[in-house]
Amino acid sequence: MDEYLAEAGSDNSKILSALIHVKDNKDVPLFNELWNAWLPEGCAPARSCVQSTMARDVVLVEVTIIAAL
Repeated sequence: MDEYLAEAGSDNSKILSALIHVKDNKDVPLFNELWNAWLPEGCAPARSCVQSTMARDVVLVEVTIIAAL
């Protein structure tokens, strides 16, 4: 995700919102731990998290973000 943000001229401190799809809700606590460690302090965006059927069985998480430049 860092690469995509940099390519767009942004970074993880400028994320405005995130939509998170998890394959299984049991993975949400681990995702939250990793997500919170990745974001700079004080930069948590608005977000929603839903359990979803993934297009490919090996995908556990999919994140769609909107970030400012």
